[in-house]
Amino acid sequence: MKKLIVVLFVSIFALTACGNTGGKVNNLSVADFATKISDSSVVLMDVRTPGEFASGHIAGATNLDFESGVFDQEIQKLDKSKVYAVYCRSGNRSGQATAIMAKDGFKAIFNLDGGIINWSTSGRALVTN
Repeated sequence: MKKLIVVLFVSIFALTACGNTGGKVNNLSVADFATKISDSSVVLMDVRTPGEFASGHIAGATNLDFESGVFDQEIQKLDKSKVYAVYCRSGNRSGQATAIMAKDGFKAIFNLDGGIINWSTSGRALVTN
């Protein structure tokens, strides 16, 4: 019986240790986010709807709509070894998106705390299409 308990414990430990290999999401202030995205190797991703994106977004951002119904499939096409800086309107959708990305194995993910609302109220520029 004691041997069985040891085997079960070791098996459970091995399974949980192999579970989530994703990274940690880092929430950044507007100033820290601006510094992060000044690095040209960082992929800037706006997870709002295409209409929201067209009304004003951070220069250099790519739009990947979190609410599109295909977000999970679309992020599977991305290079998980790259650094991603993600934002939305308020930080809610981007928080959810970055949590999914971390769970899916992305290693370096940064979320704009307060979203584009905080970005604009701090006087940072937006571009329109």
